[in-house]
Amino acid sequence: MQSSGSRSTRRWLLAILVIAILAAAAWWYWSQQRASAPAASTGQAATHARRAGGNPMRPGFGGSDAATPVRVASVTVGDFPLYYKALGTVTALNTVNVRTRVAGELVKVAFREGQAVKAGDLLAQIDPRSYRIALQQAEGTLATNQALLKNAQIDLKRYQELFAQDSIARQTLDTQQSLVAQYEGTIKTNQAAVNDARLNLDFTDIRSPIAGRVGLRQLDGGNLLAANDSTAVAVVTQMQPISVTFTLPETQLDPVLERYRNGARLAVEAWDRGDVKLQASGTLQSPDNQIDTTTGTLKFKAAFENKSESLFPNQFVNVRLLVDTLRQVVLVPTAAVQYGSDGSFVYVLDGADKVKVRQLKLGASDGSSTVVEQGLAQGDRVVLEGTDRLRDGSRVEVVSDPQQVVPSTPGEHLQGQDTPSATGKRAGKPGA
Repeated sequence: MQSSGSRSTRRWLLAILVIAILAAAAWWYWSQQRASAPAASTGQAATHARRAGGNPMRPGFGGSDAATPVRVASVTVGDFPLYYKALGTVTALNTVNVRTRVAGELVKVAFREGQAVKAGDLLAQIDPRSYRIALQQAEGTLATNQALLKNAQIDLKRYQELFAQDSIARQTLDTQQSLVAQYEGTIKTNQAAVNDARLNLDFTDIRSPIAGRVGLRQLDGGNLLAANDSTAVAVVTQMQPISVTFTLPETQLDPVLERYRNGARLAVEAWDRGDVKLQASGTLQSPDNQIDTTTGTLKFKAAFENKSESLFPNQFVNVRLLVDTLRQVVLVPTAAVQYGSDGSFVYVLDGADKVKVRQLKLGASDGSSTVVEQGLAQGDRVVLEGTDRLRDGSRVEVVSDPQQVVPSTPGEHLQGQDTPSATGKRAGKPGA
């Protein structure tokens, strides 16, 4: 019994010793990890600071002196077209709803939908048979009365001879003269009836009154139509030339009207609704004669040849009216212009790796370029992207400079590695 209890006690002591050894090892490992973590963090920060150009021994070294990557663009001098923009509506010079002028059955449709037609081209035909019969009846009546007139004229000639011989009374001669005049009046009435019947027969051929393009077909053959029916047989719209109406606010009228009254032909461009594609080019035709009091705008009309028929009536377009062209002005990309409490400004590249704030006086802008009246000169390089982290005197690294020539061959690229880089540092040769 004592031997068995001794063995059990030794096993428990051995287990406790093993657990104590494991706990000591775990505590030692954990202590070593805590000691090495700050050193690693300090090493990484130092490495980051060296890459960014900072000093790890200085407070705030983690990026306060790091160069900000930016893209720059050069200031240029050139001509700047000054446009006034407006929303316009395409208007056809002539649109005709072609209707039948006589009643009858529509027996023929002679056009294709969307077909270009000339003035006088046949569009459709009404059944002409009844109108031919009416014309023949009118012509028959005219022929009958013409024969009666001829007989009355012969009798009048005889009566005049007999009256000269004093063989008949004056009353008989006057009666015959009156009969001849009556037949002459009847002949005129009959001739008018013939002309009317012939005109109705011509109206059975429905022809286009203008040159243009036919719209979708409104009626099919076999329909019975009435004269001046409310439903048009076809709609013909003149497409060439075509006009665009637009409005300008009264604050922009003076330069436009001045040049228009001096005889200048102001160019007008029509762009699509997305203001991406140029649809057609034309000239300013005329202004309206009064300003709309509700909107304070004046309506203008521009004429377009529309040879490609890219403009359709009732289409909405973006209008650009060329008012003037500013010659040899300083231009800066609009994306480089910043706005602050002191007005507009740009970051100008000062030397190789610093920027300086330059206040500007701006002129007209077209969205991509802006006219600079004061503050910049040709050749200045301004920051285009990366301005959100810049201040006056900030260090920058030009990552994309339009003035930098990109090597076209591998040999030129290797030679270019011996030249100073955009950051002012010198690149090493391969293998150095």
